Amino acid sequence: MELISKTYEYLLQGGPVMVPLILTSVWMWALILERMFYFRRMGRSDLSLGEAIEALKTQGAPIKTGGLRSRIVSSFLKGRTGRNRLDKSLIEHGAMKERLMLKRNLSVIAILAAVAPLFGLLGTVTGMMTTFDVIGIFGTGNAKAMAGGISEALITTQSGLLVAIPGLFMSEMLNRRNNRLEGSLDELVLTLKRYV
Repeated sequence: MELISKTYEYLLQGGPVMVPLILTSVWMWALILERMFYFRRMGRSDLSLGEAIEALKTQGAPIKTGGLRSRIVSSFLKGRTGRNRLDKSLIEHGAMKERLMLKRNLSVIAILAAVAPLFGLLGTVTGMMTTFDVIGIFGTGNAKAMAGGISEALITTQSGLLVAIPGLFMSEMLNRRNNRLEGSLDELVLTLKRYV
């Protein structure tokens, strides 16, 4: 309880700029968690390349895993026409749909991580303006009033960096994970096209 009240007091000292900064942070972390769970689901217990080829050759039982390769193979088997050119296009189309799903929200996460320090900078400017207003009215004799503006400037800067640094790190990590899955997707598409 004491931690919550101290956190609230700390955030309150940051002034009105803390509201968009907190909203940015919550939105960014919600998207990061969504992407982490999605990537985990796509890579976990998926078909191997050999199993995907075997499923294609035999057109056997429905594929029960929900991984990336499984989704492509299942989608292809449902829509397969038996015409070589059309089937290859069907594989490409399925891969394109999955690629869009893989990249979903990655750019938004990067933008939110980049915007957070700018909100921090905005808070710095408003805090310094408050400080200069106090100096203009009371001179340098009212240290308590001046400290409020300086606190606002420093807290928003610190908070902006605290949101941005892990956000940029997570954005890069998710992009790498996306690239690996896209590489796996490309490999699958090339292989499936040979067996159609």
